[in-house]
Amino acid sequence: MSLIEFSDKFLYVAFMCYLVATFLFGGAIKPSKAHVPTRAAKWGKLAIIITIIGFLSHLGYFITRWMYTGHAPVSNMFEFTTAFGMFLVFSFIIIYFMYKVSALGVIALPIALLIIGYAAMFPSETSPLVPSLQSHFLTVHVITAALGQSILAISAVAGIVYLLKAVDLKTKSKERFWLETVMYVCVLVVGFVIASVTFNAMGVERSYQFTNNEGNVTVETYNMPTLFMFKDAVQVENIDKQYVETAEQNLGFIQLPPLFDSRQFTIVTWSILFGTILYGLLRLIGRRSISAMLQPLVKKVDLTLVDEIGYRSVLIGFPVFTLGALIFAMMWAQIAWGRYWGWDPKEVWALITWLFYAAFLHLRLSKGWEGKKSSWLAIVGFAIVMFNLVAVNLIIAGLHSYA
Repeated sequence: MSLIEFSDKFLYVAFMCYLVATFLFGGAIKPSKAHVPTRAAKWGKLAIIITIIGFLSHLGYFITRWMYTGHAPVSNMFEFTTAFGMFLVFSFIIIYFMYKVSALGVIALPIALLIIGYAAMFPSETSPLVPSLQSHFLTVHVITAALGQSILAISAVAGIVYLLKAVDLKTKSKERFWLETVMYVCVLVVGFVIASVTFNAMGVERSYQFTNNEGNVTVETYNMPTLFMFKDAVQVENIDKQYVETAEQNLGFIQLPPLFDSRQFTIVTWSILFGTILYGLLRLIGRRSISAMLQPLVKKVDLTLVDEIGYRSVLIGFPVFTLGALIFAMMWAQIAWGRYWGWDPKEVWALITWLFYAAFLHLRLSKGWEGKKSSWLAIVGFAIVMFNLVAVNLIIAGLHSYA
């Protein structure tokens, strides 16, 4: 068995461990009435042990893939997203041993599972690095940025736990609406995974040739039914390693300029459709909101402690993110493109993310924004991080666009 096959096995084991640990953490925070403290402690201890085993397996995936390719596995969407999931679990483990709050595991591990599931929808094949990516500064920049983002993500996990307990879900309010919106967005990610698996099983695959934003002729492959298409594109098929125009031209419904990635717009649209249907089914089966279904799990959470976890996660993650996403990123940009800053969409949104968390700390320390206000800010910050990961990388064309 080759190293890359070992790597795939390690990732699968990590995924299954995180899944099992999620249910164990659920058992730790909702035990039976008999012997409550003892049973909760046992469930929590077993859950964190399984989580650590999963993380070590995840780390094994990372190391073996690095050994096989000869470079850090952070050069495409599959590699970066799986690494992001790994660092998220690592951050959770550290926070757990500091505060022993099992409720965080019920939120953090499912988010890690969704991130890994999202990564699995991208091509996992290895390929040589292009010249601009052949730099040690790239490795330092991406790994540090991903670590910083994962620590910041823990603040959003704490924020969700805080709001699930603090928000009155029996009374109509803006807080209840927006908390349920957060749950809806999480279900949309699951919808993306379901849509991808469904269309892959159906064998949906179409290739299109077009001129990209840089004026180069390129080919994109759709694995979902075409909704949006690149302007002036033609459908092609690969015959003897050459792309030939097909007789049937399925060009979707809307043509977009090369500035936007039409393939990703198609993926997002199908994900919203599948996710919305799934959300409706969950509401129909549970006969209440997703937030109301989760609220009993955080009944015994100490709000003061959870608020502190969210704050300290930002306090630690912010300087790490500053190093990775700004300072090391500018060093790599100088080596790769001969300039420290070029207002590329990825650079702009990294700066927006940095400014947002700087504002978070200012409002927390100077204006006394704690509790609900701090939790909402943490969730918005994580939404910006995910927009930077998904939309900026995939939909908006730029130097950081990944396949």
